[in-house]
Amino acid sequence: MKVLMVLTSHDQLGDTGNKTGFWLEEFASPYYVFKDAGAEITLASPKGGQPPLDPKSDEPDFQTAATERFKKDEAAQKALANTVRLSEVSAGNFDTVFYPGGHGPLWDLAESEDSRSLIEAFYQAGKPVAAVCHAPGVFRHTKGADGKSLVAGKQVTGFSNSEEAAVELTDVVPFLVEDMLKENGGKYSKADDWQSHVVEDGLLITGQNPASSDATAEALLKRLSQ
Repeated sequence: MKVLMVLTSHDQLGDTGNKTGFWLEEFASPYYVFKDAGAEITLASPKGGQPPLDPKSDEPDFQTAATERFKKDEAAQKALANTVRLSEVSAGNFDTVFYPGGHGPLWDLAESEDSRSLIEAFYQAGKPVAAVCHAPGVFRHTKGADGKSLVAGKQVTGFSNSEEAAVELTDVVPFLVEDMLKENGGKYSKADDWQSHVVEDGLLITGQNPASSDATAEALLKRLSQ
């Protein structure tokens, strides 16, 4: 089982002067779900090399068993520091792709032609695609074989408007994940803020927020075993 995980290379939180990037729990939790299942994991990002970590996700309040495990795992840290360039990966070499969130993907992966074509290639090959929290933003420009938005008519979730308001970034982000998914024809659903919520619709698996990281990865593994 070969899993591709795609992380952001973007580290600027709009014009705030603050840093962003990927959210640690949303990478570490799925990483170990896949690793413990025996998967061969490849990490990629638009620029390659070390993806930027959202410094807020490294604060004590946001640590989990998986993030603590990662901080003691030299092999995982080395892999993260040496992600391959997104332009150099092919869907044909993997069984599935998983996108961790954090605010970073809203700026780079959502607009990346490499990411868009990669997702479409996975989907057209009948391989599942999963994204959690802000990462469903990567579906902003993806199309299905019918030329319509990939999420059109599909059950989806992602970081909610109320959660974005709670972290006071509604006016900072380039777009709201919930609004974008709805505008593209997705049948959006959510749980209460910060509660785990995962939605599956065929090859598309999405999770709402950091608390959904494990469950999204586990749903993806289950889909692969079918």
